[in-house]
Amino acid sequence: MNVLILTKCMLALMIGFLGAVLLGLFLVPILKSLRVKQTISEYVSFSHRKKVGTPTMGGLIFIVPTVFATLILLLMDKLEYSDNLGIVLIVFIGYALIGFMDDFLSIRRHNNEGLTEVQKLFGQVLIALVFFFLYMKNGGQTAIIVSTLGINIELGWVYGLFILFVLVGASNAVNLTDGLDGLAGGLTAIAFIAFSLVSLVVGFEDMGIFTFILTGSLLGFLVYNTHPAKIFMGDTGSLALGGVMAAVAILTHREVTLLVVAGVFVVETLSVILQVVWLRVFRRKLFLMTPLHHHFEKLGWQETDIVKLFWVIGLVLAMGGIFFGVWI
Repeated sequence: MNVLILTKCMLALMIGFLGAVLLGLFLVPILKSLRVKQTISEYVSFSHRKKVGTPTMGGLIFIVPTVFATLILLLMDKLEYSDNLGIVLIVFIGYALIGFMDDFLSIRRHNNEGLTEVQKLFGQVLIALVFFFLYMKNGGQTAIIVSTLGINIELGWVYGLFILFVLVGASNAVNLTDGLDGLAGGLTAIAFIAFSLVSLVVGFEDMGIFTFILTGSLLGFLVYNTHPAKIFMGDTGSLALGGVMAAVAILTHREVTLLVVAGVFVVETLSVILQVVWLRVFRRKLFLMTPLHHHFEKLGWQETDIVKLFWVIGLVLAMGGIFFGVWI
């Protein structure tokens, strides 16, 4: 990684961060005045019910600056346009729009019932199909390759199903994890730092700079989202983050690395699946409440302690993912 690329990355990080902080200064009061409030589930702990009235749709704080910063760097010739960059932006904005519609309908109906599960899944699958079409049009590989382990599995058309599973699964995994102040925002920032470094080392400068922009925007968002949160990212942010994380992993051919870097999201999702299976088979709960972070809350842990623990685990996994992603 030469000095010029490093300078571009630091510029990307700075523009993303400043853009998010400045947008948040205006957007948080506006959303409060418009009463764009998050509805809190009656099943969560009492501490969460104090958050009633906190505005949602905060994902706009990092989505808008990321898109604009990308355009600015393109105009400044600090970022070279590529087909991969175009595809990533389509996925990012597409999943954000699905989340925005879900948040908008929830706010309008004054409950947690936005888009139906079928409607949301249809939108996610549609964007995944668009991604696959563009990916194959640009000569994307259809094999899972881990050279150091001697793995080279050609999937052919089945790779399309794999892409669908990864994109939809990742977007929903981040959505499930977004339940505590700063949890999903911090974990995704850590994950994108890992993907930034891996992308740059293995030759995907466009993806590396884009993810640095997004990391900066997420850090700016955390100014308003860490405990006590002034705003929540909502589905607008969580679906977009999961979708773009999966897209970057696929476009850089680091699908297996995603499993490591996003380990906390994977475990959070598995806890929900295990809870459902356990209830049906054994007629009792495996966890006090899912996703897993709520289980720790039920055990009496403080919200900030849970977030810090998960961040540390995410950081360790990210370091492992960097090593794995560079050497595969």
